[in-house]
Amino acid sequence: MSDEKPPVGGAAQDPSTDLVSADAQVTETVGVRRGMFGVAGSGDTSGYGGLVAPVVMPAAAQRPYGGWFGEVAAALEERVRAAGVEHAVERVVVHRGEITFHVRREDLPLVAQTLRDDERLRFELCVGVSGVHYPGDEGRELHAVYHLLSMTHNRRVRLEVTCPDADPHVPSLVGIYPTNDWHERETFDMFGIVFDGHPALTRILMPDDWPGHPQRKDYPLGGIPVEYKGGTVPPPDQRRSYN
Repeated sequence: MSDEKPPVGGAAQDPSTDLVSADAQVTETVGVRRGMFGVAGSGDTSGYGGLVAPVVMPAAAQRPYGGWFGEVAAALEERVRAAGVEHAVERVVVHRGEITFHVRREDLPLVAQTLRDDERLRFELCVGVSGVHYPGDEGRELHAVYHLLSMTHNRRVRLEVTCPDADPHVPSLVGIYPTNDWHERETFDMFGIVFDGHPALTRILMPDDWPGHPQRKDYPLGGIPVEYKGGTVPPPDQRRSYN
């Protein structure tokens, strides 16, 4: 008798052995990072101030995607087209054993509801949304990333949408995934992405009158007045001497 134990939580997560190798995939450069944190105008206390590195992202994958990735992509495409929408999914990325659907922001609610309700998909839970800021990705500087879980099929996928700094608006998914309520507020607070249709889009971590969005890469380090006891946090380059 074999001593091999069945995978925890149902079906195995590995979709197939015929997936495109991450090492074989083409990447695209969306910017250049200077220093450890990419900041300017204040000291870089990491010791890597002279670091210059490209910001690269995996390029779109080619069909077949392999395993259940292909099944999910085909079912999603079929249902979205049946709703009269073409090219809602701009590209599909398969990288490191995970699949990401890059979606047009205006079609995000349709894609999310399809992934939730279609019996072949059943992604019942959105674990949350997080923001990313790529200042060098012109016209697509702000990214919102959603992590979806199918408890029925034990599968995980990602949705990613972009918006420019000049128009930082993305449709809210709270009506489809209520668990996104506080996650959208946090992403708005930290990155400045406005989730249209959110029931109460207010700051959740910073004071209501706080200027700027602290997790954007163009946000200054240090020098922010503390809100109590009259204390201040000096800029990093004033805290100690760095050579």
